[in-house]
Amino acid sequence: MEAPVQTASLSKIDFRKKLVQYTLEKKQLTNVVARVGIVLDISGSMQTLYKNGTVQEVVERILAVACKFDDNGTLDVWVYDNEYSRLPSVTERDFGQYVDKHILNNDRIHKFGRNNEPPVMEDVIRKYTVEENDPTPVFIIFINDGGVVKSIKHTITHSAVQPIFWQFVGIGNSNFEVLKRLDTMEGRIVDNASFFHLDDIAAVSDEDLYDQLLNEFPMWIKAAKEQRIIRP
Repeated sequence: MEAPVQTASLSKIDFRKKLVQYTLEKKQLTNVVARVGIVLDISGSMQTLYKNGTVQEVVERILAVACKFDDNGTLDVWVYDNEYSRLPSVTERDFGQYVDKHILNNDRIHKFGRNNEPPVMEDVIRKYTVEENDPTPVFIIFINDGGVVKSIKHTITHSAVQPIFWQFVGIGNSNFEVLKRLDTMEGRIVDNASFFHLDDIAAVSDEDLYDQLLNEFPMWIKAAKEQRIIRP
């Protein structure tokens, strides 16, 4: 009985890839190649969203973006609370039950504590600028349900010279005051971070989600090229 479920899942991701392609065309991003990563808040307040399948659905929705941007169709994954874990990357071949297998049923991952963003952000920077020193731009989608520590400002400012764009997505009804001020942060060579808020990410259509996710990325690509942060 599992084969029809997997076929249905593949059909859904194929449809989502078409929506991403439409969005890329609309935003003139069809010639952009980028590495894509997702950072998932796994602090205590996120527990319900992990257990009811919302986070699995988010991973699948973002995978469609990676499939269109990345030549390898690979989505890199991190989770964090007051600790962080870099997880196996996910592809179309193995996204089914990813959250259950690699997160919820993985005893090595620290779960449902308090949130602390800078350590996981530093690991993202380390992966893409030290371990894999590659000029290809990086698009990081950062899912958080509030209470971001103020010291992320230093990390974002420090990483502005790197080919990394941080797209923060706030979910739920918590406090996002730090993230709301990202666009007005000073002291950066380019604006390398953006934020938008969704009360209920599960209720947002794929088309609307992709439109918001890719809203400011084109502007960063242009500015990063002008400053030679991204080079041919």
